[in-house]
Amino acid sequence: MSKLLIRNAQLVNEGRITETDVLIEDGFIAQLGTGLSDSGTSRVIDANGQYLLPGVIDDQVHFREPGLTHKATIQSESRAAVAGGVTTFMEMPNTVPNALTQELLADKYAIAARTSLANYSFFMGASNDNLSEVLKTDPKTVCGIKAFMGSSTGNMLVDNEQLLNELFRESPMLIATHCEDEATVRANTERYRAEYGDRATAALHPVIRNEEACLKSSSLAVELARRHNTRLHILHISTANELALFSNDKPLTEKRITSEVCVHHLWFDSRDYEQLGNLIKCNPAIKAPHHKEALLAALLDDRLDIIATDHAPHTWDEKQQPYWQAPSGLPLVQHPLLMMLEFVQQGKLSIETVVRKMSHAPADCFQIDRRGYVREGYWADLVLVNTARPTQVSKENILYHCGWSPMEGHTFSATVTHTIVSGELVYENGELLTDRAGERLAFNR
Repeated sequence: MSKLLIRNAQLVNEGRITETDVLIEDGFIAQLGTGLSDSGTSRVIDANGQYLLPGVIDDQVHFREPGLTHKATIQSESRAAVAGGVTTFMEMPNTVPNALTQELLADKYAIAARTSLANYSFFMGASNDNLSEVLKTDPKTVCGIKAFMGSSTGNMLVDNEQLLNELFRESPMLIATHCEDEATVRANTERYRAEYGDRATAALHPVIRNEEACLKSSSLAVELARRHNTRLHILHISTANELALFSNDKPLTEKRITSEVCVHHLWFDSRDYEQLGNLIKCNPAIKAPHHKEALLAALLDDRLDIIATDHAPHTWDEKQQPYWQAPSGLPLVQHPLLMMLEFVQQGKLSIETVVRKMSHAPADCFQIDRRGYVREGYWADLVLVNTARPTQVSKENILYHCGWSPMEGHTFSATVTHTIVSGELVYENGELLTDRAGERLAFNR
């Protein structure tokens, strides 16, 4: 593998901004400093005036392969990811068939090894009847176990209390949970379907999948984790009500219970259903404005640990169906960094916080081997951004297989200019330079 030198970058890393050069060799960061020699390098990038960030690690995506490739593929969505500065993803098990056996999990890794432009890992799925398979999962090569404590596709709802207790007691590794109480959601669905029938719109979604459903399920997950000292990570927190479940009294690396907030729960609120409707229908639901404000405050004071996307694409035609039939989920993996850099521009976050929550924290939370930081000897997963060059989202530059985005028409104040994955320059000024560069993640557990 050839050498690559980045010069004159404003490096944002470990809470500091410093001007530096970065020499990349054989996939890794070989040297950091100023005035580094370009002898023997095949490419020099002058990053004068640009920020250099560690690549974004998205700990929750749905890339739909196998079985749902009319919506997305690992190849298509990983291309979109790197175009947005996401160099690493962890993908969920509710594909078809569900990844509920070690063999089916291995099939997904094989697909990614052939086609993924970004680094990758895949969650092992838990169901009501596969505990023995779950316990075979290797903590050093798989990011975690996923438990849907709320409705999902296929056989992935885990609502057997005895099984949940056993899973939390026996799990040798991190359990990531989707928390919405199924009984509450079903009762609300029955009530509002009877009341509204065909007149129902997406504005009902946060009423049906309400705060009570989220808090009840999240509270159960936390209670189980405390009972068994389980390493628990609760995904996509969406309500102010749940924030009391999480602490900020110790560093993330010492927490046994951690949490994630998604970009759409920080960006949108219930007022946006009027314009976007089913396009922002997702589980858990985007809720009233005060939740959005509370989530941002909890992110800043470290009750919420990680920013992710829950990228979950569906076709345009699927989303145009009536509310009851339209599937939940929205495509986001191409724009999370630009969304959060917009918050920087607005004074809501610092760029150091963006890096900490989108790169450092996922690496620490999942104990990823040599990623998430810009350090000598670490894998070279890097992103250059120009905060003075705007990006307008349009159908012409959306790379999702589904071809649409809820951000379409929005102009961001920044642009991702270069993305480097495991030492290879894969994206430069709007052009994808290769078809495959990603590496399987390893974990220090």
